[in-house]
Amino acid sequence: MPPLRVLPLGGLGEIGKNMMVLECGDDIIVVDCGIQFPSEDMPGVDLIIPDVSYLAANRERVRGILITHGHEDHIGALPHVLPELNVPVYAPRLAHGLIAVKLNERRRTRDAEIHAIDPEEPVQFGDNFRATWFRVCHSIPDAMGICIETPWGSVIHTGDFKIDHTPVDGHTIDLTALAERGARGVLLLFSDSTYAELPGYTPSEQVMSEALDRAIGDAPGRAIVATFASLISRIQQVINAAEKHGRQVAFVGRSMVANVQMSTEMGYLDARPGTIITVGEAANLPLDKVVLMTTGSQGEPTSALVRIARGESRDVDLLEGDTVIISATPIPGNERAVSQTIDNLLRQGAQVLYDRVARVHVHGHASQEELKLMLNLTRPRYFVPVHGEYRHLRAHAQLAWELGAAPDGIFVLEDGDILQFDDAGASIAGSIPAGPIYLDGPSVMETDSPVLRERRSLARDGVVVVCAGSDADGLLCGPVQVAASGFMEPHEAVDAGRRLAEAVAMSIAGEPTGGNREAGEAKIRKVARQFLRSELNKRPMIVPVLLEL
Repeated sequence: MPPLRVLPLGGLGEIGKNMMVLECGDDIIVVDCGIQFPSEDMPGVDLIIPDVSYLAANRERVRGILITHGHEDHIGALPHVLPELNVPVYAPRLAHGLIAVKLNERRRTRDAEIHAIDPEEPVQFGDNFRATWFRVCHSIPDAMGICIETPWGSVIHTGDFKIDHTPVDGHTIDLTALAERGARGVLLLFSDSTYAELPGYTPSEQVMSEALDRAIGDAPGRAIVATFASLISRIQQVINAAEKHGRQVAFVGRSMVANVQMSTEMGYLDARPGTIITVGEAANLPLDKVVLMTTGSQGEPTSALVRIARGESRDVDLLEGDTVIISATPIPGNERAVSQTIDNLLRQGAQVLYDRVARVHVHGHASQEELKLMLNLTRPRYFVPVHGEYRHLRAHAQLAWELGAAPDGIFVLEDGDILQFDDAGASIAGSIPAGPIYLDGPSVMETDSPVLRERRSLARDGVVVVCAGSDADGLLCGPVQVAASGFMEPHEAVDAGRRLAEAVAMSIAGEPTGGNREAGEAKIRKVARQFLRSELNKRPMIVPVLLEL
């Protein structure tokens, strides 16, 4: 019997770009395919996706990508990965709709094969995998976990989950199915670790519904609600509150509009006739009869809320008396961008409600007591915490250890680690490439990209251009000219540039280049670097330019 191998490509030791690979014999399946948002030290990077080079090298063995739910950190990389793999995608019905909208926007993925699945509907993948989805609660309808039958036993992947007895969509987590599978025997459990550090239970969505209802009802003017475009349950809560208080709802942002249209057509959003209107129609209504919903809860630079906060939106001008409700928790790395957005909104006279001042958001992840219940219900032989930074994974592993769960082994893995199950049990069996892949528009950059290093240097220290000449004999000569950007304050840069030009001219005069431009530019760079570091204690990027005189 071939060994079973577990290969995480994303989501372990980090938040986002969730992707888990299972391999047995000639068959490979992938669970989720998400993106990660860039942090401030990644200038120009739009998105981060998993490294799928291992899958691309074995594409003929990949039987499918299995999706747990429709959030971006679980489906967002599909448009970028599917052209490399050309494999079918299997997803719950709402996630299927969200994926279809996303793939239809790109010519290379319009013909991708996508299958909608229902709970407890088994699907066979090659000879070695049989998967069945089961309901869980999360902050989006149709969230599911997956039970995967393998030659070595059952593997359960919870996806993102919490235990909510009063969810917005009315579908509670299927604890009975989990208990039955636990009684039959579970080889391995992958379980969501995002909030493994929080004691107790995660509050129900209904708690937050009441706060949203009050915030919208008490708003003296327009209520502007910012959240993820894929947070369909939250959109339904806002629609419910708007209808209760006699308001109409307009959506701002292309992704938000597209997702609302799709979700309404599929029956995942329910609104009375006339509740949903366009932004143009909203402009003609009294302010206290309007709710606007927009993207930008993470402070994304190009999002609708950020443009509104900066006064740069073509659709919405912020008015004094507006109430802005940010219904999301900042993803790690986005805290500063969110804070800046809140500050800009407040400067324009808006009242801003966010998670630190009002309960306008409840996260969709299990806290410690729910994680313990999942472990007790499934009773796995082995346990791998997933979806979280390293401290979250360790905290979840500690919970399992204290419970006495997973008696045969608890493994805290990170992206690229290989966990192998064979006749000897389970063990770490090496690693594969799993670093982040940065997307800058159509360009792809890897972790050690020189372009990204240069951008960081420019952002930190600026750039200095040093221009010198080479005479007919191939000797370096003056005059030397200096131009700088992002280097020093203008009144300081003039004197610094003059001194640098004099130092370079004195040091390079008469130096031979041997007819080699690169050698001449290297000498100019060396002299300029020594002067800037010794005289000014500066380390800007230096761009030498050699002209033939």
